Amino acid sequence: MNADLSRPHPADREDDSSLRPTFVERELPAGRHQFHKERLMAQIHEDLRSAATPARRTGSRNPFLRRAFLVPAAAFALAGALAAGFLTYVDRGAADGPGSTIATGPAMTTRIGTAEAKGTAELLDRISLAAASVGPGVKVRPDQFVYIGSKTANTYVKTVGDKSSLVSQELHMRHTWNSPDGLKGWLIEPGATGPGGLTLDRPKENGKDMQPSLNAPSHDYLAGLPTDPDVLLRKIYEETRGKGRGPDQQAFTTIGDLLRETYPPAELAAALYKTAAKIPGVVTVDDAVDAAGRHGIAVARLDEENGQREEWIFDRQTLEFLGERVVQVRGDSGEDGLIKEGTVVFTNAVMTRGVVDRMKEMPGSGG
Repeated sequence: MNADLSRPHPADREDDSSLRPTFVERELPAGRHQFHKERLMAQIHEDLRSAATPARRTGSRNPFLRRAFLVPAAAFALAGALAAGFLTYVDRGAADGPGSTIATGPAMTTRIGTAEAKGTAELLDRISLAAASVGPGVKVRPDQFVYIGSKTANTYVKTVGDKSSLVSQELHMRHTWNSPDGLKGWLIEPGATGPGGLTLDRPKENGKDMQPSLNAPSHDYLAGLPTDPDVLLRKIYEETRGKGRGPDQQAFTTIGDLLRETYPPAELAAALYKTAAKIPGVVTVDDAVDAAGRHGIAVARLDEENGQREEWIFDRQTLEFLGERVVQVRGDSGEDGLIKEGTVVFTNAVMTRGVVDRMKEMPGSGG
C-alpha cells in the first residue's frame, strides 16, 4: 500500500523562462509520502522527464508519510477513457460550489475548532470498539488489488523569481491500486501523474524487492502487525526514530497514514486507535471538515514546531473514519509567513475502499 504524504511543505520555485515547459516538484504534506519517495521518484522522473524543468518547493509540512518526499506535478489533467467497467472520470468538484475546480473557501480555510485533552482517551476507546464491531475485515486474494479512492488537496507557498504567493491545489480525486503483497500497484492523480497514471510497483534494492515497512506497508504486512497497543506503539517509535519533527508527532502521523490510505484489518484498525491514545499531546477537536465537506469530531495533535495541527475526522454518530486534514492553528508558516492561522495545509476524504480483481478497476464495476 502506499502511505499519502517528516513534513516540510512545498514552496515552489519556477524558472522565469517562458521558452521551455515547466512542472512543479511538490513535497506533499508530511507523514504521507516517504513511501512515494521510495517507490515513485525513479518512475516519475522517467515518465515526466520530457516535460520537466527544475522546480522546488519547501515549506512546513508534507502530509504524506513519511512526508518528506518530492512528487513532480505535470501541468496536465487526467484525460482519456479506459476500458468499460474501469476508471473513466475524474471528480473535479470543490467545496466552494458545483463545477468549481479550485479548492478555495471552505476547502482551504476553516474555523479553528476548539481542542480539549479531556475525554480524548475515552473517545478513542469508543472509536476502537466501533472499528472492531465491523467484523474480521476485508479478505484479499493474492491475485486481487486493494483500491482506495480519496478526495484531496493541499496548500503551499509558490515562489517565482523573488515573489512568493500562497497557492491552493485543485481539489481532486486520488486513486490507488495495490496488490496485497505490495509488489504491484498503480496511481492515478491529477497533477501528479500523466493521463494513464503511473506504476506503484515496489522497486528493487540491491537486486531484491524492497521489504514492506510502516513507511511502505502492504496489505499482507499490515495483517502481521501486532495488535497489542503497547507493543505496536513501541514498534512505531522504533521504526520511525529520527524521522519527522519528534517521536510523538511522527508516531501520530504514521498512524494517520495507515488509517487514510490502507485497508487495515478490523483488529488492527481497533488497535491503532488504542495505540494513538497512548501518544502524549493527543486531543479532541469539537468540529472539523473533510475534503468532501463532511463535518465530524476530530482526534488531533499539534506540531509545536510549525503550529500545524493534524486532525483525524470521524462521523459523530457512527465514529467511522472520514478523512484527515492539517490546519495552521498557531502563528504563521511557510516562506514569508504566508500560511496564516486558519489555513488548511492538507485535506483528505476517504470516499471508497474496496477490493477489485484488476488494476484500474473500480469497486462494483468488475465484469
